[in-house]
Amino acid sequence: MSVNALYDYKFEPRDKVENFNGMQLLYVLWPNHLMFCAPFALLVQPDMTFGAMVEEILKPATASHPDAANADFLAAQWLLNDEPFTPDADASLIDNGIDHKSMLTVTTPGLNGLAGAGF
Repeated sequence: MSVNALYDYKFEPRDKVENFNGMQLLYVLWPNHLMFCAPFALLVQPDMTFGAMVEEILKPATASHPDAANADFLAAQWLLNDEPFTPDADASLIDNGIDHKSMLTVTTPGLNGLAGAGF
């Protein structure tokens, strides 16, 4: 839902990529796993490979969920900014089209949260 100010509202955003010292924000949502109530906000290096992001950042972030041990994130279904996306595990995030404040959604077929209840 957008918000309209009742006055001339001008400001310099503080979450610009220039303010992250060469890093960037990446949001990742794992639907049907509401033990994580919102997308992860991850600080990543734009030149790291997609595979490294999964192994070094996403897997540790999701490890507390019982489904995580069975999740094959590299073989999962992905969306990048709500568009179908097939990542190249050996290419950098930037080369995969993932830039500052991109939103990834990963769906792991057959894994639907605790007892299939989406939690």
